[in-house]
Order: sequence, then structure tokens, then C-alpha cells
Amino acid sequence: MMNRRRVVITGLGVVAPNGTNVSVFKNHVRNGVSGIQYIDELNHLNFSCQIAGLPMYKEDYLNNYFNSIQLRGLNASGMEYGVIAGMDAWKDSKLPINDSETPLWDAGVIFGTGILGVDKFREAIYKVDEGKVRRLGSTTVIQTMASGISAFLGGMLGSGNVVTTNSSACSTGTEAILMAYDRISDGKAEIILAGSTNDSGPYVWGGFDAMRILPYKYNEDPTSASRPMSATASGFVPGSGAGALVIESLDSAQKRGAPIYAEILGGHVNSGGQRKGGSMTAPNSEAVQHCIRKAVTNAEIDPGEIDAINGHLTATTMDSVEIQNWCIALGRKGQDFPYINSLKSMVGHCLAASGSIESVATVLQLKEDFIFGNVNCEDLHPEIENLVSRDRIPTKTFDYSPKIIAKASFGFGDVNACVIFKKYT
Repeated sequence: MMNRRRVVITGLGVVAPNGTNVSVFKNHVRNGVSGIQYIDELNHLNFSCQIAGLPMYKEDYLNNYFNSIQLRGLNASGMEYGVIAGMDAWKDSKLPINDSETPLWDAGVIFGTGILGVDKFREAIYKVDEGKVRRLGSTTVIQTMASGISAFLGGMLGSGNVVTTNSSACSTGTEAILMAYDRISDGKAEIILAGSTNDSGPYVWGGFDAMRILPYKYNEDPTSASRPMSATASGFVPGSGAGALVIESLDSAQKRGAPIYAEILGGHVNSGGQRKGGSMTAPNSEAVQHCIRKAVTNAEIDPGEIDAINGHLTATTMDSVEIQNWCIALGRKGQDFPYINSLKSMVGHCLAASGSIESVATVLQLKEDFIFGNVNCEDLHPEIENLVSRDRIPTKTFDYSPKIIAKASFGFGDVNACVIFKKYT
């Protein structure tokens, strides 16, 4: 594209079921360490699926990110995850915290979520129903409004550019990255903290359990439950957390000598309109293929240049359809197909946070020269094996230097997002 500015990633932050900082997360991803665990509370609440991907840290860990006033009455896990990941990414990018009275006019926040502050909302409902509205406190609105996370981060950083929250189901995180990319490449901002978060707990996961799309036969063997691309996959494991990336113009990053993890070449966001097989819960394959093709075109690359794919791949019956859509969109199959993996094999499906957490894992592969293995995929689904050579779906991590990785997310409501990352040289 003419006059389009180059855009890079200068900071990473993550709160995932298998690692609550980038260093631990990277090591666990490389070594196939799962963060999926048995949750006793789900058993007591009569859930069929009693396992989940849940980030673990001690309560006093929050003192590193929130002051005593901010912690008072805090009861929103998604807010916690998003602030930790976001502030870690900002620090990682070597950017200072703005302590002046003047906003950073060229720095913004685009941080998505599916739902925020469910536990706080439940707490508020009981108080309202009991006629105790005056006991709600002053933080209820901030913790339960969707844009609470971007507003919170924007205030901590003193952002004067766009500060907003997007929400597009499972494609939220990938969409946020592309929204930031578009704004910076168009010259409307220099730096944007982009990412997404999702609450944890039974009030978030209960609806999916009721839909009977979660695996219920692995309650005694949690780490074997999430099986993307496997013949024995039986549904996605619910998860939660947050991922964050500092996205910056190359000019700005070079000017301040910032660390650069990778470059964003472009991407595309679209919808299948819930037509041609698309619905609230299923993707329109034509739209998925269109999204991938448009992303490749926007990134100004050839489909053959893609070395690897980090797929959406949730461990449902749609996995083989997704692989087929990649084959058709890229015009590649068999031995010619790129390497492909799914982080969900280790963390489950982190819902609105999935795209950003998985993008952090994707960028780390580019920066650190490896392709992580798919856990629980030894018994590859036969429909997938008919499309793609077995060695394109690694079960073990191996050293490799990918130049370009495509990352895609496909969400409820028939919405799609695909971003193209490139090794920075």
C-alpha cells in the first residue's frame, strides 16, 4: 500500500493459564506445559465439564500493579488479568509511565473483552435486590462496564490518543491488534497498547457447559482434555487470561532505541453474515477463506511465503473444516502446507483473550526461532491427515526460523480476523 507506515511490536505481556509472565509462558509453551486443571467449584456447581484453564497467582501479586485504593472492592478477574498483562507489556517496551499532567497525545489503548466484572456484577445484583443500592460502592460501574479495562489502562498510562474497547467474541484480541495496526499505519497514532482479556469462573463458563460443547470425560485427566486436530477431540476447554502487545510505528521505535519483537505486515477482519452455513456459533467457510486471502493481499505477500500458521483450532468438529479453509485460501496442501499449531492444546480456549494470548505466543516463535508442538495431537484427525502432511502438524517443539506467521481467530457471530506477523530484520 502506498504511503503506509511500517508497524512493529515493542512489548509483550501475558497472563495465561500456563504462565503469568512472558518468561514463564515462553518456557512452558516451548516445553508443552499445560495450564488446564480440575476446578473443584465446578464440581460443586454440577458442571459436566469440571476443568478449565485458569491463571494462577497469589493475591498479594496484585500489589505490584494496583494501589490500595484501586484494590478496594476489586472483584473483576478480567480487570486483574488485563492490567497485569498491559502494564507488563508497557514496561517490556521500555516506555516510561507518564507522570506529567499532559496526556500522551500519540499513545492510545485498544483493549478488548467479551465480558468484564461478572463476579462484581453478581455482587451488585444481590445488593440491589436487597435494597442496599447505597452499599454498591464507587467502583461497581468501572469494574462492570466493558470499556473499564481500556479506561483503567488509559488512566494509568496517561494516554491521550484513542482509548477504547472492542468486543467480537473469540476474534476480539486479533481484531484489537489490527485496529491498532490500522491506526498507526495511517499515521493517527505512534504507540498503542493493544490486547484483550476475559473474566474467569463459573458465571462465564456455565453457558458453554449448558451448550454441551465442553469435554466432560477428562475431569480426572485435565491436561489431556484439550485436543485440537485430534481424532478424539470432544470439545473445547474453557479458559481465561489476557494478552497485551505494545504496537508502535517503526520510526518511533527506532528513534527511542526500543526492542523490536516482530513486524506486523497487515491483516483483515470480516464477517460471514451468518449466511452459507454461518450462524451465531458456526463460521461461513467462504468468509473465512475470504478473510485469509484478504489478509495475505493486505500484507503484500505471496501465500507461499507463509512459514507457519497459528490457528483458531478449538478441539471441536470444526477443526478439520478450518484446515480445509486454510488449504483453499492459501492454495497449499500436503507437504506444501505451512507448519500449523494451536496454543489451545495447552491453555484451553481463553475466549475473548484467546487472540491476544495466542498472538504473544506467535510473536515469541518469530523472535526466538522455534515452532511449538501441539499437545494431545498424536492421533491426528483422519480428515485433516487427508489434507495436510503429518509433519506439518508437529507434536514436539523444534528449532526453526520462521520468517512469516499467519495468526487467525474465528468467533461466535460468524466474525473473523487474520493478522500477518513477520520476523523483524
